[in-house]
Amino acid sequence: MHRRRSENQASCTALSSNALEYVHTMAYTTSSAEELADALTELSKPFGLAKAYFVCSGSEAMDAAMKLARQYQVENGQPQRKRFVARRQAYHGNTIGAMSVSSNLPSKIPYDGVLTLDNVSFVSPAYAYRGRRDAETEQQYAGRLVQELDDEFRRVGPETVIAFVAETVGGATADCVTPPRGYFEGVRKVCDRYGILLVLDEIMCGSGRTGSYLAFERQGDVRPDLVTLGKGLGGGYAPIAGVLIGEKVVQVLKRGSASFVHGHTYQAHPACCAAGLAVQKIIKRDDLVARCLARGALLESRLRSVLGDAKYVGELRGRGLFLGIEFVQDRASKQPFKPAVKFASRMQEAAHSRGPAVYPGSGTVDGVNGDHVILAPPLTITEGEVEEVVRLLKMAYDVVEEELVA
Repeated sequence: MHRRRSENQASCTALSSNALEYVHTMAYTTSSAEELADALTELSKPFGLAKAYFVCSGSEAMDAAMKLARQYQVENGQPQRKRFVARRQAYHGNTIGAMSVSSNLPSKIPYDGVLTLDNVSFVSPAYAYRGRRDAETEQQYAGRLVQELDDEFRRVGPETVIAFVAETVGGATADCVTPPRGYFEGVRKVCDRYGILLVLDEIMCGSGRTGSYLAFERQGDVRPDLVTLGKGLGGGYAPIAGVLIGEKVVQVLKRGSASFVHGHTYQAHPACCAAGLAVQKIIKRDDLVARCLARGALLESRLRSVLGDAKYVGELRGRGLFLGIEFVQDRASKQPFKPAVKFASRMQEAAHSRGPAVYPGSGTVDGVNGDHVILAPPLTITEGEVEEVVRLLKMAYDVVEEELVA
């Protein structure tokens, strides 16, 4: 959301002389934190997510979720569970835990083996554009991915695995890839079979961004144990992220230590929580989740009409107002451009000079090769603004194509 005063006013009020400026929330709480938690759990309780824990960034949220998952297994009498399984072509953050369950090579290479964990293994992403075989149905593709996960659990020993970590809809590295129908339902069953927790990263795709408040809502009968939120949680007005915690995890900790062995100075900061609460109120008041679904459908349709057959556009994908465009050198073979071409950076520069801000990414295919841009306009975008974004983005693409053809 942009051009909104409510969030700024809420933060200022929380810092005024009539409100509590700061209190360490490991021992105390504040009304803004309590109200924000209530607002989120009102939405998440139907899916078994009963509590909320607030931090300052998505990376912190992922580390907190990983620590919660480990503490759950220890207090549930499973201290031998020390491994995580995640997916290739995923990005979960830059802190040690979050970076370790990511496979984004550029962000890991300088620290690999020094500031990364060695108890993580990876399975294939749900990346149909490149992973689904010819003549393979969507159901068969989903089944193959789920079987690969089952095989990986059995390879490392399912009794040693703490959790499976995945982005519900792919983010910065995977370029808005959406899972095939039945995939996460199958994942949930496999995790349950072995007592493994399911952690979903919705830092980019959650908070209404994909046309449902929680992106997994559109994945069938799926109840994750932990869900991370960020970015849109504060609408860009405050550094806030969080973890939604499943009732199963809550009850085990209640019966055990009755605490979470973790904490940061500025977790659940009153001003940040106040801004986040203001965002949630506006989303609800203006029905922005439904609006996101409608505007997203319009944006996708218009983009397909002007770029769907473009020479270097491989796939346009995503949900709601979270759309990605993968670029290829050859559409038939799906061959990516060489990294030196920097196609995504060219697109970002060409778009920016005309107005729209897009999120460029490289290494889409394997961490080294591949280019994409992500479009994530504000949930408040109008139909007229959608048309303008599409027009300007088409102009930007045409410039880049002409440069490469020349």
